[in-house]
Amino acid sequence: MQLLYALESIRMPWLDSIMSLITNCGGEMVFMALAIIVFWCFNKACGCYMLTVGFSGTVLNQFLKLAFRIPRPWVRDPNFTIVESARAEATGYSFPSGHTQNVFASFGAGFAWTKKAWLKIVCAVLIVLTAFSRMYLGVHTPMDVGVSFIAGLILVIALYPVFRDLDQHPQRMYWILLVMVVLDVAFLLYAQLWPFPADVDPVNLAEGQKNAWLLLGALIGFILGYAVDQKYVQFDTKAVWWAQIIKVVLGLVIVIAIRAGVKMLLGGSDWVTCLRYGLMTFFAAGIWPMTFSWFAKLGKH
Repeated sequence: MQLLYALESIRMPWLDSIMSLITNCGGEMVFMALAIIVFWCFNKACGCYMLTVGFSGTVLNQFLKLAFRIPRPWVRDPNFTIVESARAEATGYSFPSGHTQNVFASFGAGFAWTKKAWLKIVCAVLIVLTAFSRMYLGVHTPMDVGVSFIAGLILVIALYPVFRDLDQHPQRMYWILLVMVVLDVAFLLYAQLWPFPADVDPVNLAEGQKNAWLLLGALIGFILGYAVDQKYVQFDTKAVWWAQIIKVVLGLVIVIAIRAGVKMLLGGSDWVTCLRYGLMTFFAAGIWPMTFSWFAKLGKH
């Protein structure tokens, strides 16, 4: 807590705003949007790599949160204050940091994949700044951030060899996704059935259970979408730059509409969360790519 108090003492409104912006690099929607954009427009194998690092990291992260059940810094020390704008995203238990884990999926995977030095530097800087922002904002301790940093780094390094030749072995992705489903089902059973002690925070427990259902839906949807692409579509990522922008904007608007629309119609229960994330990833991996041959024709004249 000493470091967090030291960072609290140097807070200023303009710096709070900057750190609040940077911390979004580790947000769920930023991670999913970047992975989808890479999958649609640049490299399918790299997009799969980013999604796998993110999903597997989230399963590990959520398991550790429920296993250790460490409260947030301001809960452990009521005298400590946080930057209020960060409170809404600081859900679940504190250890380890989910945003730090996510930023490795978004930018750690990009660092490993790209050969461009300037892009590696950008990715590395964003990873470090995002991890630091979680402590500056007061929502995580150095231990929370450090463990996620190490776990994210290990996942990026360990999974890279599996994906670097995925284009030559596309069937391998089914086995990868199957393993991830098994891991998530194991975590879901743990979150639902484990006899947690009476002092467990019901809100944080519910957050872990919701994330387990979310991941299950996302994985099943991606498996089905990937199968559709492999059997019927086999889309090409190439298109003229302005067609790529149109493709991404329209596609992401529909993904966001699915996310919000299903919740508005059916509510926010765990099974609905599973359904809407399944529909999102199924659309992103199998349905929207059916339009890519049309986008590829734009601008050829």
